[in-house]
Amino acid sequence: MTDPSVKRAFKYRFYPTDAQAAELLRTFGCVRKVYNLALTARTEAWTRQERVTYNQTSAMLTAWKKTGELAYLNDVSSVPLQQALRHLQVAFTHFFAKRARYPRFKSRKKSRKSAEYTASAFRFRGKQLTLAKMAEPLDIAWSRPLPEGASPSTVTVSQDCAGRWFVSLLCEDASVGSMPATERTVGVDVGLGHLLTLSTGEKIANPQHERRDRARLAKAQRNLARKVTGDGANRAKARRKVAKVHARIADRRRDHLHKLTTRLVRENQTIVIEDLTVRNLLKNHNLARAISDVAWSELRSMLEYKARWYGREVIVVDRWFPSSKLCSTCGSLQNRMPLHVRTWTCGCGVTHDRDVNAAKNLLAVGLTASVCGAGVSPQRGTPGGQSAMKQKPLRHEP
Repeated sequence: MTDPSVKRAFKYRFYPTDAQAAELLRTFGCVRKVYNLALTARTEAWTRQERVTYNQTSAMLTAWKKTGELAYLNDVSSVPLQQALRHLQVAFTHFFAKRARYPRFKSRKKSRKSAEYTASAFRFRGKQLTLAKMAEPLDIAWSRPLPEGASPSTVTVSQDCAGRWFVSLLCEDASVGSMPATERTVGVDVGLGHLLTLSTGEKIANPQHERRDRARLAKAQRNLARKVTGDGANRAKARRKVAKVHARIADRRRDHLHKLTTRLVRENQTIVIEDLTVRNLLKNHNLARAISDVAWSELRSMLEYKARWYGREVIVVDRWFPSSKLCSTCGSLQNRMPLHVRTWTCGCGVTHDRDVNAAKNLLAVGLTASVCGAGVSPQRGTPGGQSAMKQKPLRHEP
Protein backbone atom coordinates (compact mmCIF):
# COMPACT_ATOMS: atom_id res chain seq x y z
CA MET A 1 0.00 0.00 0.00
CA THR A 2 1.21 3.51 -0.71
CA ASP A 3 1.56 6.11 1.98
CA PRO A 4 -0.22 9.34 0.95
CA SER A 5 1.84 11.34 3.45
CA VAL A 6 5.26 10.16 2.29
CA LYS A 7 8.05 12.69 2.51
CA ARG A 8 10.62 13.15 -0.23
CA ALA A 9 13.88 15.05 -0.30
CA PHE A 10 14.39 17.37 -3.26
CA LYS A 11 18.05 18.15 -3.76
CA TYR A 12 19.33 21.22 -5.61
CA ARG A 13 22.65 22.82 -6.24
CA PHE A 14 23.20 26.39 -5.05
CA TYR A 15 25.90 29.02 -5.28
CA PRO A 16 26.59 30.86 -2.01
CA THR A 17 28.14 34.27 -1.67
CA ASP A 18 31.48 34.55 0.09
CA ALA A 19 29.74 35.58 3.31
CA GLN A 20 27.26 32.69 3.09
CA ALA A 21 30.02 30.18 2.36
CA ALA A 22 32.01 31.40 5.36
CA GLU A 23 28.95 31.14 7.60
CA LEU A 24 28.14 27.65 6.40
CA LEU A 25 31.72 26.42 6.77
CA ARG A 26 31.75 27.82 10.29
CA THR A 27 28.47 26.00 10.99
CA PHE A 28 29.85 22.73 9.61
CA GLY A 29 32.82 22.98 11.93
CA CYS A 30 30.64 23.69 14.97
CA VAL A 31 28.32 20.78 14.11
CA ARG A 32 31.29 18.45 13.90
CA LYS A 33 32.73 19.77 17.18
CA VAL A 34 29.45 19.36 19.09
CA TYR A 35 28.91 15.86 17.68
CA ASN A 36 32.41 14.75 18.72
CA LEU A 37 32.12 16.32 22.17
CA ALA A 38 28.80 14.59 22.79
CA LEU A 39 30.17 11.29 21.50
CA THR A 40 33.15 11.61 23.84
CA ALA A 41 30.87 12.27 26.80
CA ARG A 42 28.64 9.33 25.95
CA THR A 43 31.61 7.04 25.36
CA GLU A 44 33.11 7.90 28.75
CA ALA A 45 29.74 7.24 30.35
CA TRP A 46 29.50 3.96 28.43
CA THR A 47 32.80 2.79 30.00
CA ARG A 48 31.21 3.47 33.39
CA GLN A 49 28.18 1.44 32.29
CA GLU A 50 26.00 4.54 32.24
CA ARG A 51 23.76 5.86 29.52
CA VAL A 52 23.53 9.50 28.49
CA THR A 53 20.32 10.67 26.83
CA TYR A 54 19.70 13.38 24.27
CA ASN A 55 18.35 15.74 26.98
CA GLN A 56 21.57 15.38 28.94
CA THR A 57 23.74 16.17 25.91
CA SER A 58 21.50 19.16 25.17
CA ALA A 59 22.18 20.45 28.68
CA MET A 60 25.90 19.84 28.07
CA LEU A 61 25.70 21.98 24.92
CA THR A 62 24.29 24.88 26.95
CA ALA A 63 27.18 24.53 29.41
CA TRP A 64 29.77 24.31 26.63
CA LYS A 65 28.58 27.57 25.13
CA LYS A 66 29.23 29.35 28.44
CA THR A 67 32.89 28.36 28.53
CA GLY A 68 35.57 30.59 27.08
CA GLU A 69 37.09 27.80 25.01
CA LEU A 70 33.80 26.97 23.25
CA ALA A 71 32.15 30.38 23.23
CA TYR A 72 32.40 30.44 19.44
CA LEU A 73 29.49 27.97 19.32
CA ASN A 74 27.24 30.96 19.99
CA ASP A 75 28.23 32.51 16.65
CA VAL A 76 26.20 30.00 14.60
CA SER A 77 22.57 28.95 14.67
CA SER A 78 21.77 26.64 17.58
CA VAL A 79 19.38 24.50 15.51
CA PRO A 80 22.04 22.59 13.49
CA LEU A 81 23.89 21.91 16.73
CA GLN A 82 20.78 20.47 18.34
CA GLN A 83 20.13 18.41 15.22
CA ALA A 84 23.65 16.98 15.47
CA LEU A 85 22.80 15.76 18.98
CA ARG A 86 19.59 14.20 17.67
CA HIS A 87 21.51 12.43 14.91
CA LEU A 88 23.90 11.05 17.52
CA GLN A 89 20.93 9.81 19.54
CA VAL A 90 19.61 8.00 16.47
CA ALA A 91 23.05 6.45 15.89
CA PHE A 92 23.09 5.09 19.44
CA THR A 93 19.54 3.81 19.07
CA HIS A 94 20.60 1.80 16.02
CA PHE A 95 23.68 0.58 17.89
CA PHE A 96 21.70 -0.64 20.91
CA ALA A 97 19.24 -2.35 18.54
CA LYS A 98 22.23 -4.08 16.87
CA ARG A 99 21.43 -2.52 13.51
CA ALA A 100 24.70 -0.58 13.24
CA ARG A 101 28.19 -0.29 14.63
CA TYR A 102 29.20 1.98 17.47
CA PRO A 103 29.11 5.64 16.34
CA ARG A 104 32.40 7.03 15.08
CA PHE A 105 33.93 10.47 15.44
CA LYS A 106 33.62 12.95 12.58
CA SER A 107 36.84 13.79 10.78
CA ARG A 108 37.56 17.29 9.54
CA LYS A 109 38.90 15.99 6.21
CA LYS A 110 36.92 12.82 5.56
CA SER A 111 33.47 13.30 7.10
CA ARG A 112 30.56 14.74 5.18
CA LYS A 113 30.13 18.49 5.62
CA SER A 114 26.47 19.15 6.34
CA ALA A 115 24.08 20.99 8.62
CA GLU A 116 20.36 20.42 9.13
CA TYR A 117 17.91 23.26 9.77
CA THR A 118 14.38 22.78 11.06
CA ALA A 119 11.47 25.13 10.32
CA SER A 120 12.42 27.54 13.10
CA ALA A 121 15.81 28.20 11.51
CA PHE A 122 14.89 29.09 7.93
CA ARG A 123 12.34 31.09 5.96
CA PHE A 124 10.89 29.73 2.72
CA ARG A 125 8.66 31.97 0.61
CA GLY A 126 8.07 31.25 -3.02
CA LYS A 127 11.48 30.20 -4.26
CA GLN A 128 13.38 32.23 -1.69
CA LEU A 129 15.15 30.19 1.01
CA THR A 130 16.89 32.16 3.75
CA LEU A 131 18.76 30.37 6.52
CA ALA A 132 19.30 31.58 10.07
CA LYS A 133 22.20 34.01 10.57
CA MET A 134 21.98 35.04 6.89
CA ALA A 135 20.62 38.26 5.46
CA GLU A 136 20.20 37.10 1.85
CA PRO A 137 18.44 34.05 0.35
CA LEU A 138 20.45 31.25 -1.22
CA ASP A 139 21.02 31.33 -4.98
CA ILE A 140 19.45 27.96 -5.80
CA ALA A 141 19.39 26.38 -9.26
CA TRP A 142 15.81 25.04 -9.34
CA SER A 143 16.42 22.09 -11.67
CA ARG A 144 12.94 20.68 -11.00
CA PRO A 145 9.82 22.05 -9.32
CA LEU A 146 8.77 21.24 -5.80
CA PRO A 147 5.37 19.54 -5.31
CA GLU A 148 2.55 22.02 -5.66
CA GLY A 149 1.90 23.82 -2.40
CA ALA A 150 4.74 21.99 -0.65
CA SER A 151 6.61 23.63 2.20
CA PRO A 152 9.83 22.03 3.48
CA SER A 153 9.88 20.75 7.04
CA THR A 154 13.68 20.50 7.20
CA VAL A 155 16.51 21.85 5.07
CA THR A 156 19.92 20.18 4.86
CA VAL A 157 22.87 22.11 3.43
CA SER A 158 25.99 20.21 2.40
CA GLN A 159 29.24 20.54 0.50
CA ASP A 160 30.79 17.57 -1.28
CA CYS A 161 34.48 16.75 -1.71
CA ALA A 162 34.49 18.46 -5.11
CA GLY A 163 33.52 21.78 -3.49
CA ARG A 164 29.95 21.79 -4.81
CA TRP A 165 27.15 23.12 -2.59
CA PHE A 166 23.79 21.37 -2.28
CA VAL A 167 20.56 22.03 -0.41
CA SER A 168 18.03 19.28 0.26
CA LEU A 169 14.41 20.18 1.07
CA LEU A 170 12.26 17.56 2.80
CA CYS A 171 8.64 17.96 1.64
CA GLU A 172 5.43 15.97 1.60
CA ASP A 173 4.65 14.77 -1.92
CA ALA A 174 0.97 14.12 -2.62
CA SER A 175 1.74 12.82 -6.14
CA VAL A 176 3.13 9.59 -4.69
CA GLY A 177 0.77 6.68 -5.26
CA SER A 178 -0.79 8.09 -8.43
CA MET A 179 0.67 5.37 -10.66
CA PRO A 180 -2.03 3.02 -12.06
CA ALA A 181 -1.83 -0.68 -11.21
CA THR A 182 -0.66 -3.19 -13.82
CA GLU A 183 -0.60 -6.98 -14.15
CA ARG A 184 2.97 -7.18 -15.42
CA THR A 185 5.68 -8.96 -13.43
CA VAL A 186 9.40 -9.31 -14.08
CA GLY A 187 12.39 -11.19 -12.75
CA VAL A 188 15.71 -9.35 -12.64
CA ASP A 189 19.15 -10.97 -12.70
CA VAL A 190 22.15 -8.69 -12.17
CA GLY A 191 25.61 -9.14 -13.62
CA LEU A 192 28.74 -7.44 -14.85
CA GLY A 193 28.67 -8.20 -18.57
CA HIS A 194 25.11 -6.85 -18.60
CA LEU A 195 23.90 -4.68 -15.76
CA LEU A 196 20.46 -6.34 -15.75
CA THR A 197 18.88 -9.28 -17.53
CA LEU A 198 15.08 -9.41 -17.40
CA SER A 199 12.88 -12.50 -17.53
CA THR A 200 11.40 -11.07 -20.73
CA GLY A 201 14.74 -11.71 -22.44
CA GLU A 202 15.81 -8.06 -22.49
CA LYS A 203 19.41 -7.34 -21.54
CA ILE A 204 20.42 -3.91 -20.28
CA ALA A 205 24.04 -3.04 -21.00
CA ASN A 206 26.51 -2.11 -18.30
CA PRO A 207 27.50 1.55 -18.93
CA GLN A 208 30.83 1.08 -17.09
CA HIS A 209 30.95 4.69 -15.93
CA GLU A 210 34.16 4.26 -13.96
CA ARG A 211 35.97 2.55 -16.84
CA ARG A 212 35.08 5.41 -19.21
CA ASP A 213 36.76 7.95 -16.90
CA ARG A 214 39.55 5.69 -15.66
CA ALA A 215 42.33 7.46 -17.59
CA ARG A 216 41.20 10.89 -16.37
CA LEU A 217 40.97 9.58 -12.80
CA ALA A 218 44.41 7.98 -12.95
CA LYS A 219 45.96 11.22 -14.23
CA ALA A 220 44.38 13.25 -11.42
CA GLN A 221 45.50 10.70 -8.82
CA ARG A 222 49.08 10.71 -10.11
CA ASN A 223 49.09 14.50 -9.90
CA LEU A 224 47.84 14.30 -6.29
CA ALA A 225 50.46 11.71 -5.38
CA ARG A 226 53.25 14.07 -6.45
CA LYS A 227 52.14 16.79 -4.04
CA VAL A 228 53.81 17.19 -0.68
CA THR A 229 51.71 15.65 2.08
CA GLY A 230 50.08 18.25 4.30
CA ASP A 231 47.55 21.06 4.17
CA GLY A 232 49.12 22.99 1.31
CA ALA A 233 47.02 24.81 -1.26
CA ASN A 234 48.44 22.84 -4.19
CA ARG A 235 47.61 19.51 -2.57
CA ALA A 236 44.11 20.71 -1.74
CA LYS A 237 43.62 21.79 -5.36
CA ALA A 238 44.83 18.43 -6.66
CA ARG A 239 42.55 16.64 -4.19
CA ARG A 240 39.55 18.58 -5.49
CA LYS A 241 40.39 17.55 -9.06
CA VAL A 242 40.32 13.89 -8.03
CA ALA A 243 37.03 14.48 -6.20
CA LYS A 244 35.51 16.12 -9.28
CA VAL A 245 36.27 13.05 -11.39
CA HIS A 246 34.74 10.78 -8.75
CA ALA A 247 31.70 13.08 -8.53
CA ARG A 248 31.25 12.95 -12.32
CA ILE A 249 31.31 9.14 -12.25
CA ALA A 250 28.91 8.93 -9.29
CA ASP A 251 26.47 11.45 -10.81
CA ARG A 252 26.26 9.59 -14.11
CA ARG A 253 25.88 6.24 -12.36
CA ARG A 254 23.13 7.54 -10.07
CA ASP A 255 21.29 9.20 -12.97
CA HIS A 256 21.33 5.97 -14.97
CA LEU A 257 20.10 3.90 -12.01
CA HIS A 258 17.28 6.37 -11.29
CA LYS A 259 16.03 6.20 -14.88
CA LEU A 260 16.32 2.43 -14.97
CA THR A 261 14.58 1.75 -11.65
CA THR A 262 11.81 4.27 -12.39
CA ARG A 263 11.13 2.49 -15.67
CA LEU A 264 10.98 -0.94 -13.97
CA VAL A 265 8.63 0.33 -11.27
CA ARG A 266 6.35 2.04 -13.78
CA GLU A 267 6.09 -0.97 -16.08
CA ASN A 268 5.74 -3.77 -13.53
CA GLN A 269 3.53 -4.44 -10.52
CA THR A 270 5.88 -7.08 -9.08
CA ILE A 271 9.68 -7.12 -9.40
CA VAL A 272 11.68 -10.16 -8.24
CA ILE A 273 15.36 -9.74 -7.47
CA GLU A 274 18.06 -11.80 -5.78
CA ASP A 275 19.50 -11.11 -2.35
CA LEU A 276 23.22 -10.55 -2.89
CA THR A 277 25.87 -9.98 -0.21
CA VAL A 278 27.79 -7.30 -2.06
CA ARG A 279 30.15 -6.82 0.88
CA ASN A 280 31.36 -10.41 0.55
CA LEU A 281 31.60 -10.19 -3.24
CA LEU A 282 33.85 -7.16 -2.91
CA LYS A 283 36.43 -9.35 -1.16
CA ASN A 284 37.31 -10.67 -4.62
CA HIS A 285 39.94 -8.05 -5.41
CA ASN A 286 40.01 -8.96 -9.09
CA LEU A 287 36.37 -7.92 -9.45
CA ALA A 288 35.87 -5.40 -6.64
CA ARG A 289 36.31 -2.41 -8.95
CA ALA A 290 33.77 -3.68 -11.48
CA ILE A 291 31.29 -4.71 -8.76
CA SER A 292 31.51 -1.29 -7.13
CA ASP A 293 30.89 0.39 -10.48
CA VAL A 294 27.58 -1.41 -11.10
CA ALA A 295 26.27 -0.43 -7.62
CA TRP A 296 23.95 -3.39 -7.03
CA SER A 297 23.11 -2.25 -3.50
CA GLU A 298 22.05 1.20 -4.68
CA LEU A 299 19.97 -0.38 -7.44
CA ARG A 300 18.09 -2.53 -4.94
CA SER A 301 17.59 0.38 -2.55
CA MET A 302 16.06 2.51 -5.31
CA LEU A 303 13.75 -0.29 -6.40
CA GLU A 304 12.52 -0.87 -2.85
CA TYR A 305 11.72 2.70 -1.88
CA LYS A 306 10.15 3.55 -5.25
CA ALA A 307 8.00 0.42 -4.98
CA ARG A 308 6.78 1.59 -1.57
CA TRP A 309 5.96 5.00 -2.99
CA TYR A 310 3.92 3.74 -5.92
CA GLY A 311 2.23 0.62 -4.56
CA ARG A 312 4.48 -1.89 -6.28
CA GLU A 313 5.98 -5.05 -4.78
CA VAL A 314 9.64 -6.08 -4.68
CA ILE A 315 10.26 -9.73 -3.79
CA VAL A 316 13.78 -10.72 -2.73
CA VAL A 317 14.80 -14.34 -3.38
CA ASP A 318 17.29 -16.03 -1.10
CA ARG A 319 20.87 -15.79 -2.31
CA TRP A 320 21.35 -19.58 -2.15
CA PHE A 321 18.63 -20.29 -4.70
CA PRO A 322 20.40 -21.99 -7.68
CA SER A 323 18.72 -19.94 -10.39
CA SER A 324 21.54 -20.38 -12.92
CA LYS A 325 21.65 -24.18 -12.62
CA LEU A 326 17.89 -24.77 -12.66
CA CYS A 327 16.06 -25.39 -15.93
CA SER A 328 13.17 -22.93 -16.16
CA THR A 329 11.26 -25.34 -18.43
CA CYS A 330 11.43 -28.76 -16.74
CA GLY A 331 12.86 -27.81 -13.33
CA SER A 332 15.85 -30.16 -13.44
CA LEU A 333 18.96 -29.08 -11.51
CA GLN A 334 22.38 -29.24 -13.15
CA ASN A 335 25.28 -30.53 -11.07
CA ARG A 336 27.78 -27.94 -12.25
CA MET A 337 27.56 -24.66 -14.10
CA PRO A 338 31.05 -23.11 -14.61
CA LEU A 339 31.17 -19.36 -14.94
CA HIS A 340 32.37 -19.47 -18.54
CA VAL A 341 29.20 -21.29 -19.65
CA ARG A 342 26.90 -18.62 -21.07
CA THR A 343 24.43 -20.95 -22.84
CA TRP A 344 23.59 -24.55 -22.03
CA THR A 345 21.19 -27.25 -23.15
CA CYS A 346 19.05 -29.13 -20.64
CA GLY A 347 18.22 -32.83 -20.89
CA CYS A 348 14.71 -31.85 -21.93
CA GLY A 349 16.17 -30.37 -25.12
CA VAL A 350 15.73 -26.68 -24.32
CA THR A 351 18.75 -24.40 -24.84
CA HIS A 352 19.04 -21.63 -22.26
CA ASP A 353 20.80 -18.31 -22.10
CA ARG A 354 22.32 -18.44 -18.63
CA ASP A 355 21.19 -15.00 -17.47
CA VAL A 356 17.71 -15.09 -19.02
CA ASN A 357 17.13 -18.53 -17.52
CA ALA A 358 18.19 -17.23 -14.09
CA ALA A 359 15.81 -14.28 -14.35
CA LYS A 360 12.92 -16.59 -15.28
CA ASN A 361 13.67 -18.84 -12.31
CA LEU A 362 13.82 -15.87 -9.95
CA LEU A 363 10.44 -14.67 -11.19
CA ALA A 364 8.85 -18.10 -10.81
CA VAL A 365 10.09 -18.77 -7.28
CA GLY A 366 9.36 -15.20 -6.21
CA LEU A 367 5.75 -15.32 -7.39
CA THR A 368 5.29 -18.73 -5.74
CA ALA A 369 6.55 -17.40 -2.42
CA SER A 370 4.32 -14.34 -2.74
CA VAL A 371 1.21 -16.47 -3.34
CA CYS A 372 2.05 -18.79 -0.45
CA GLY A 373 2.65 -15.83 1.85
CA ALA A 374 6.09 -17.01 2.87
CA GLY A 375 9.65 -16.10 2.08
CA VAL A 376 11.89 -18.09 -0.21
CA SER A 377 13.79 -20.62 1.87
CA PRO A 378 17.47 -21.38 1.25
CA GLN A 379 18.19 -24.25 -1.10
CA ARG A 380 20.38 -26.83 0.61
CA GLY A 381 21.25 -30.37 -0.30
CA THR A 382 24.74 -30.59 -1.71
CA PRO A 383 26.97 -33.40 -0.33
CA GLY A 384 28.42 -32.77 3.11
CA GLY A 385 25.68 -30.29 4.03
CA GLN A 386 27.21 -27.48 1.96
CA SER A 387 24.99 -24.83 0.40
CA ALA A 388 23.95 -25.05 -3.22
CA MET A 389 25.18 -21.52 -3.84
CA LYS A 390 24.26 -19.90 -7.09
CA GLN A 391 27.32 -19.39 -9.27
CA LYS A 392 27.18 -15.82 -10.53
CA PRO A 393 28.92 -14.89 -13.80
CA LEU A 394 31.33 -12.48 -12.16
CA ARG A 395 33.69 -12.15 -15.10
CA HIS A 396 34.25 -8.54 -16.07
CA GLU A 397 33.38 -8.42 -19.73
CA PRO A 398 34.58 -5.31 -21.58
